[in-house]
Amino acid sequence: MIRVLVVEDQKAMAGALNIAIDAQPDLVCVGAVATVEEAVPLVTACGPDVVLMDLHLPGADGIEGTRLIRADHPRTRVLLLTADARPGNLVAATSAGAAGFIAKDSPFSVVLAAVRAPAEGPMYVEESTLSLLVSALGSLPAGEARSGGEGPALTPREHEVLRLMGRGLGPRAIAERLVVSPHTARGHVKRIMAKLGAHSQLEAVVSAARSGLLREFREP
Repeated sequence: MIRVLVVEDQKAMAGALNIAIDAQPDLVCVGAVATVEEAVPLVTACGPDVVLMDLHLPGADGIEGTRLIRADHPRTRVLLLTADARPGNLVAATSAGAAGFIAKDSPFSVVLAAVRAPAEGPMYVEESTLSLLVSALGSLPAGEARSGGEGPALTPREHEVLRLMGRGLGPRAIAERLVVSPHTARGHVKRIMAKLGAHSQLEAVVSAARSGLLREFREP
């Protein structure tokens, strides 16, 4: 069972998510709270695999909530529900460790698929939103973008895979593009994530964009 904690201050939305999650045979909602302040101790107490959290909340927002949760529970995936795709919010949230963004008006099927996705699976970020994020990070001054160092040494094939990851493709789509098996593509994605010290594909793309790797290996 995948354990999910919902953090949403709109009662109707929180209730609907709770019902939709509990109706699935492989998911269970371990709680639905309205604030980050309520969520943080529940993460410690209940150990959810996924936290589904609104970006805008009373008190601490979803960005700060992501930072607090990931600091003590780095293996917990935080998915942010948002209708606000401003680059500044996206950069801050991904830097805090968010594993993905889901539009608040997305159908429940999309939300549930994102909850079920493994860390190395396809990113649940709309293509336009991902482009905004990568562009915002890629346009940072070289010194600021590379503040974490020159970046890891990647093989030529890993650079190809990273470029496709930066376009939002998951292992299966990458396998089709490169004409390799899904198993091989997943292996490349996992190695790239390990080299970048990332726990999700989105985190890997953010790290690569910050280090300048995506800028260097962008398609013409």
